Amino acid sequence: MQGSFTKKNNYAVKSDGKPSSFTGLISWAISLSRPYRKYVWVILSAMLVEALIGLATPWPLKIIIDNVLGHHPLPKALVWMGSVFHSENNPELAAVAALSFIAITAIGSFAGFIDNYYNEKVAQYVANDLRKKMYHHMQHLSLSYYDSHQTGKLISTITADVSTVQDFASATLLNILVDCLTITGMIGIMFYLDSDFTLVALAVTPFLLFFVARFKKAMKKAQREVRKDQSDMFIVLQKGLESIRSVNAFGRQDYEEDRLKKVSLETVNAALKARRVKSVLSPVVAITVSACTAFVLWRGAGLVMNGAMTIGALTVFLWYMNKFFSPVQDLAKMTSTIAQVTVALERIQSILETNTVTTEIPNAINPGKLKGEIVFEEISFAYNAETTIIKDFNLEILPGQRIGICGPTGSGKSTIVSLIARFYDPTEGRIVMDGTDISEFTLDGLREQIAFVLQDTILFYGSIRENIAYGRPEATEEEIIEAAKLANIYDLIEKLPHGLDTLVGERGVTLSGGERQRIGIARAVVRNSPILILDEPTSSLDAESEKIVLEALEKLMKGRTVIIIAHRLNTIRNVDKIIVLTNGEVAEEGTHDELIRKGKIYEQLYHMQLSDESAVNTTN
Repeated sequence: MQGSFTKKNNYAVKSDGKPSSFTGLISWAISLSRPYRKYVWVILSAMLVEALIGLATPWPLKIIIDNVLGHHPLPKALVWMGSVFHSENNPELAAVAALSFIAITAIGSFAGFIDNYYNEKVAQYVANDLRKKMYHHMQHLSLSYYDSHQTGKLISTITADVSTVQDFASATLLNILVDCLTITGMIGIMFYLDSDFTLVALAVTPFLLFFVARFKKAMKKAQREVRKDQSDMFIVLQKGLESIRSVNAFGRQDYEEDRLKKVSLETVNAALKARRVKSVLSPVVAITVSACTAFVLWRGAGLVMNGAMTIGALTVFLWYMNKFFSPVQDLAKMTSTIAQVTVALERIQSILETNTVTTEIPNAINPGKLKGEIVFEEISFAYNAETTIIKDFNLEILPGQRIGICGPTGSGKSTIVSLIARFYDPTEGRIVMDGTDISEFTLDGLREQIAFVLQDTILFYGSIRENIAYGRPEATEEEIIEAAKLANIYDLIEKLPHGLDTLVGERGVTLSGGERQRIGIARAVVRNSPILILDEPTSSLDAESEKIVLEALEKLMKGRTVIIIAHRLNTIRNVDKIIVLTNGEVAEEGTHDELIRKGKIYEQLYHMQLSDESAVNTTN
């Protein structure tokens, strides 16, 4: 019963969710900046000034060559200068041209500063929005998504791929837009200077663009391989550093280094392959452009010698033609960048379009404070079509009742409690709390009614205070201290140098397993939820730690509806009802004494554990 989730993205996409074209890519990049339209207008204004300055830049040189040195009359567009300055006074005209060049450069530089600064500002905000959007989406994905996706690749996408998009938006996209604006005015001036040469330049352009487009496909394929290998390398690094204690304990440093060496070398080879493709493209484009320029030089020289064209006009035309081909050459150079950002967008899009989101119905209600009645009605669940984990599960839990769930590994114990919090949704049936289907509750409202104590409590890098209050950050100092006392951990905290402000290592590695569990219990106490789920909370503890934790749990369970998943059956001996699962179905149910008298699965599991514990005690 997974909810559907539809994202509408403001750019052209194929049916598979990938950008349909480079134009679509630019449209999407621009659409992301819509919330910052004021900055965008500043950028566009500065870019327009840059484009106009780009058109004006070669004209002071033309005046020097033709009107100062060559004694030609001023162009019609600049005749007004003759009435302001003495056109026959060449030194004065030369000084004006030189000063004009400085003024043009200064205005262009200022406009460049404005568009670069604000473009970077918009790019940073867009990247920030994209990261938040992705992280928000990932936080609301069903856990089934994380069952089949590696965390390292997701982190790589939300960091490296978003940075690639940011770099494209702040640098490459700006250059493309400035070039396009400049070319628009440039073509008109080039036709004015010499229409034949302009037609030659325009005739070559489609060939170059076609050639670049063909190479872009190969470059995109190569860059996709680079990003894949980079993600694999990130995964190896992440796993190796996360498991550094186990690596050292088993002396597997060389093995981990070899794994990194292999994947790093694959990344190098993929990057070199991409560079090889790019290296072929640039020379071909450069040679074609130089051939076209050489033709204009040859024919232009003849026109100058015949008096049909001035040297200044030829110089300006060559400058414009170089600028005209510059975007094509830039595109050839940027093929790798464009391929990188296209692949990055595909990877980002693959996450944003994932529809395994646990959704809320329209007008979902906040349940408020529940009594804690839970009813499972004909529940079935499967992670995939081939494997059914839970089949026709029915169970009624009264408010304040304690239920134990046990069974062999893989029987579906943890899946049952995951369905209560809607970490997953059942494929069939429904779960009802206090008479209401839980799918009608808001997710936050539902999960506020549930507190978890897991087999391995995960602590976050930070203070003990922050870890205890993680489930309810607004908890007061008194509530945190009272929770620590109930969890039998406050005496230890008081002995620490900084008390509640003592920092714990990442994942709580500076504390023992029993200490971590007691902080987890304090966290559940602070949450003060009517439903408590204990997922094998003592299975990894020694006897002494287990005794302390069980005492704390007994205090925590008072007045709450409690579901205990148990591997050690002594933890559920005194519950109101025990459910025995096998292959996702209820095999037995009853109290401890009732199930022992039946002499079936539970009785066998119980006596097997007694024998194992007796053997351990005898050995010790």
